[in-house]
Amino acid sequence: MIPGRGEKINIPSSSENIRLVERLVDDVCDVFNINEDSYGNILIAVTEAVNNAIYHGNKSNPQKQIKIGFESEEKNIKFIVADEGQGFDYNNLPDPTDPVNIDKPHGRGVFLMKNLADKVEFKNNGNEVMLTFHVN
Repeated sequence: MIPGRGEKINIPSSSENIRLVERLVDDVCDVFNINEDSYGNILIAVTEAVNNAIYHGNKSNPQKQIKIGFESEEKNIKFIVADEGQGFDYNNLPDPTDPVNIDKPHGRGVFLMKNLADKVEFKNNGNEVMLTFHVN
């Protein structure tokens, strides 16, 4: 698959499908000649978004779908991840770097996305996240 503007894939909410997302990221990064450091940031941020959609959004229900979209602009690539869940309050998440939260096994996904992507936007009550990465 050669990704282009508006490329989309749908996957059932199952962790086995993460490999399809990794393949999409690989294809996009190959087409846009993304360097290794940026590739790692993109891969981690996008897979975190998809994992959140699977586990938190769709509650691991394989009957529900995750939609992953890709768009390119002049100096940006964007990945859009949407689930069929109830959404969440993305403005009031606990800080995973706070000593009270350090040992908690969850709560780092959005933090990682915000630190690895150049821009993170939530839409539709948190059911959709757009990750923007600047490229040369």
